[in-house]
Amino acid sequence: MSAILSADDLNDFISPGVACIKPIETLPAQTPDDSNPYEVTTEDKVAASQPPPPAQISLTDCLACSGCVTSAEAVLVSLQSHNEVLTTLDAHPPLHLPWLTHAGQNGVANGINGNTGQGKLFVASVSPQTRASLAAVFSVSEKEAGNMIAQLLSGPSGLRTGGLHGSDFTWVIDTNVVREACLTAAADEVAAALSPEAASAISGPGSEGTRDSRPRQPILTSACPGWICYAEKTHPYVLPHLSRLKSPQALTGTLIKSVLGQRYGIAPSQVFHLAIMPCFDKKLEASRSELTSNAWIPNHDNASQDPVRDVDCVITARELLHLASARNIPFSSLPRTPLPKSQRIPFPDPKLDAFLFPPSRRKNQAPIAGSSGGYLYHILRTYQARNPGSEINVTRGRNADVVEYSLVRGSETIFRAARFYGFRNIQNLVRRLKPSKLSRMPGAAARGGVSRRAGGATGGGEGMKEYAYVEVMACPGGCTNGGGQVKAQEVDEIRGWAGEEAQVNGNGIGNAGVAPKQQPGVRDQKQWLARVDEAYFSAEGSEEDADEVMEDIEEASDPDVIDGISRRYIRDVVAHWSEITNVDMQALLYTSYRQVESDVGKKKQSDVERVAGLASSLGGGW
Repeated sequence: MSAILSADDLNDFISPGVACIKPIETLPAQTPDDSNPYEVTTEDKVAASQPPPPAQISLTDCLACSGCVTSAEAVLVSLQSHNEVLTTLDAHPPLHLPWLTHAGQNGVANGINGNTGQGKLFVASVSPQTRASLAAVFSVSEKEAGNMIAQLLSGPSGLRTGGLHGSDFTWVIDTNVVREACLTAAADEVAAALSPEAASAISGPGSEGTRDSRPRQPILTSACPGWICYAEKTHPYVLPHLSRLKSPQALTGTLIKSVLGQRYGIAPSQVFHLAIMPCFDKKLEASRSELTSNAWIPNHDNASQDPVRDVDCVITARELLHLASARNIPFSSLPRTPLPKSQRIPFPDPKLDAFLFPPSRRKNQAPIAGSSGGYLYHILRTYQARNPGSEINVTRGRNADVVEYSLVRGSETIFRAARFYGFRNIQNLVRRLKPSKLSRMPGAAARGGVSRRAGGATGGGEGMKEYAYVEVMACPGGCTNGGGQVKAQEVDEIRGWAGEEAQVNGNGIGNAGVAPKQQPGVRDQKQWLARVDEAYFSAEGSEEDADEVMEDIEEASDPDVIDGISRRYIRDVVAHWSEITNVDMQALLYTSYRQVESDVGKKKQSDVERVAGLASSLGGGW
């Protein structure tokens, strides 16, 4: 278990179930040849002579179980932690890249010192919310925090200074870059799902929730794994509404491993992809069986090849600081300047290299877009570009985490959407989506779910059909308030062991926004979250080489360009990705969801049935 994760971190916790339903059975060991097969013994003697092995439960087992529902399965994150990152770095030398010239080894992917096949290529992807959290802690800009992270992972004074092989990360990718592809694909998915052709089409039985099916209105965001885990385990009727689009974390892993594997002969198992994310739920997402090489490798039914996860390990902002501390690297002393561009190893494909490492940074979206990637806002802006003269109206709901959006032109409402953050609001959402129940009374109408205050619409989805799209996130306040972010009460302690003392101003408040040596209350945590949001939304965009970012952008008034994202450019990059890997675009961008059924409360197997099953599995009988 991660040493820094506790139940106090689970601000989006629902409730545990009554039991863990993972079946754990220990079969008796095979009888030695020299033993007496007719010897009679007792269960006590067998138990004393050969104790059963301890039960082991992985994140994958947790995803396949609905015996409990927590948005962060706290006891199951031991396989994804900063210790796992250090262990992997120490166990594998850096990989010689086949497209670079090495002494006598050009074109061969192997490890150094003759350790052929033992080397690994280390790649990291960093979320903007993580950078914002560290920026608030160390009173630097979001850009400077990103530079400090890159210096830790790839710089001369970072991880390479320790360990057995001096391994570090070849590339550090900003997930905001890949998010542009996600936003463009999300807008296309919504437009296709809401088209008249899609409305008239009826999905066949069993096709709902699959990768090839179109989501139903209202379309629900699927980038939050805590929300997805909750829907799959407790409310399967929500699955047809889920967007099939992969998250930026998953899409980054798919892009890196598919291109290197299909084009340049580096096996997916030789690429270690570390994602640095704002919440522990992302560890669950990385463990999903749908997000492995089986989804995109052609002829993936080859049983000789074990599936490889697109994301090997996920750590959070706090775990990143523990990673630096474990190597005795004071994070606050790391350079706040970017790594020299001349020292960066280019990605082998020039077009994808220009996409993954653009010459300039683009600012995060405005506060109206929210702190969770801005899916809803980008879709609204896309529809607004298609409807000149329209404007976006924003209405706050029953609390700050429920917001309604509408795109209007005069008296006409073109598009309606909503945002639901936090499990308290999510539970209201799923109740309003619950299908109507048919009454058994003759002539009675169908009974719906909870009636909606505004408009009085009943359940069965009627209260939500007015929305075309709903952005759903598990954490109150959005992703900047993720469970893995630095909390208000931890700031002074972290600043101390990270190499920087808290500075106190005249008001007795530290420069991180929290009074030192004082246990902050709810109000202080809200103030701290405001500081993190400020760092997130004030992220600076670089102006240098701005004309070289996208050759396809001709004019700012081009309706194809939404908030600086050229849809033509993104589609061209994705088409190129599909072409060089020979993988269908659908398999690269989209995933699927499935209902997780529970055995809790069902009829238990009798002892006779269990013994008979064990006997038959051993090849014996009565």
